[in-house]
Parts: sequence; C-alpha cells; structure tokens
Amino acid sequence: MPDLSIESGFDGPVIGVDEAGRGPWAGPVTIAAAWLDQDAVSGFPPGLDDSKKMTAANRAAFHGILTQLPHHHVVLSAPVEVIDRVGILKATLAGMAKAAELLAKRLAEAGIGEAAQILIDGNQMPPLSRPAQTVVKGDSRSLSIAAASVIAKHERDRIMQGLAGDNPGYGWERNMGYGTAAHREALDRLGVTRHHRRSFAPIRRLLCDGADTPSTKG
Repeated sequence: MPDLSIESGFDGPVIGVDEAGRGPWAGPVTIAAAWLDQDAVSGFPPGLDDSKKMTAANRAAFHGILTQLPHHHVVLSAPVEVIDRVGILKATLAGMAKAAELLAKRLAEAGIGEAAQILIDGNQMPPLSRPAQTVVKGDSRSLSIAAASVIAKHERDRIMQGLAGDNPGYGWERNMGYGTAAHREALDRLGVTRHHRRSFAPIRRLLCDGADTPSTKG
C-alpha cells in the first residue's frame, strides 16, 4: 500500500502527479497533481491505493476527501485534438508539467511553501524546471501519487460517462473509451466519432479502410 515514506524525505511540500486515460481509443487524457496535508492523512479511511485497484465507489468516496481542504489539487485534461497533434506521450507529459506548476504556485500563494519535490508516476520525466523525480509504480508507493491517480481516474470517468450520453452505442459508460470488443464492434457499426483518437493505430486503420465517420456527433 502507498504511504508517505518518500514524501517524508523532503523538507517542504511534495506534490504527486499521475494521469488517467493514456491507452483508450477515445476521450481525453486527464492529469491530476495532488498535495496532501500530512496532519490530516491520519484521518483517512483505509483503502487509498492505485486507482486501478479500487472500486468506482471507493474512488468516488476518496475523491470527495482529496479534493477538499486542507488538501490541494489541480486537474486538467488534454483533448483528443492535442493528443492527435503532438502524440499521447507528449500531451501527457505537458499536462503533467502544467498541473504540477499550477499546484506549486497555488501552494506558495496559500502560504504552504515552495514545492520541495514533485513526484511523477512512471519513468518519463515531464518538462519541469522545479525539483522532481519519477517513481516507477508510484501510485502503489507514494500516497500523494495515489491521490493524484484517484482524482484523475474519477474525473476522467465522469467525462467519459458524459460523452457516452451524447454518443450512445460505444459503451463508454462502461469501457471508458478503451478498446474492448464491444467498442470495436460499435466502431464497425456506427463509425468513428470526433472523440476518437485518429492517431491511434486501430482508429487510423478504420479510417484508411473507409469507415463511416459521424464527425458531427457528440
């Protein structure tokens, strides 16, 4: 289970950063940066972990805790247009850098202090000018990264559920845009929407094969 052992090695605020939605065929990638007030962490209910290991109900419950004071967070999404223009990795890393910088400024303005370290989930470093390090499997090791993971996942799921209402038939309310068999079948039947990532190989192949594109949908 993640804890604050990495964070405790720094004298000052430590920010955790993670993303949700790098792999799906549709929808944005969502990035969150989180700072936890360590004095309030002891009051957390058990179960904060890598968001992929948590149920939707547990993520929702923790989202309500993590996005309220005394904790601070920033969440943003890179839309499909950006993903297709610059690539998913660059879009994700740029979003991580922006979210971390915005949160660092917010902490300084709130009198909490200058960020001592930014913890990035994974092994790819965003273009940051502040002190930072990558943490492989960070959402299972760092409580701050786990918090960011939960916020990002919960927020992206809400986006995809909203898009599902405007684009019925693709099952986004269940698959969140990932390339499931049901999603693939719906693409063959309904075509590609403007929310699909055209730079991703399965969507690109469909377009090259002449799949109908309901570009005005959603």
